[in-house]
Amino acid sequence: MDALGNLVRFVLLPGQRHDTVGVPPLIEGVTFGALLGDRAFDTDWLRADLDARGAAAVIPPKANRKATVAFDREMYRWRHLIENAFAKLKEFRAIATRYDKTDVSFAASIHLAAAIIASR
Repeated sequence: MDALGNLVRFVLLPGQRHDTVGVPPLIEGVTFGALLGDRAFDTDWLRADLDARGAAAVIPPKANRKATVAFDREMYRWRHLIENAFAKLKEFRAIATRYDKTDVSFAASIHLAAAIIASR
């Protein structure tokens, strides 16, 4: 998602995989100042990668983290735009219920829905 909550890129992952597996292909070749994510993205390797890029990690620390990590709470409030974008995509019944049998056709449905949302 971009700063306005519009879909820019996406990666389909198997349902049993953790979401952090999809982060490297999404941020590859993209310049950005901050990455907003929920607690699930609080990993040391992701924070180190973002520091190396010069981007801020706006990710709240997990409860079981031994060392407290600071994050920008004001910037984290903008994460609702990401949730809003998912809600807009799920307005399309075929995406919310994943009627498509293949990954290719499901990805095409997401592209089509994102184009319709962008044209509104």
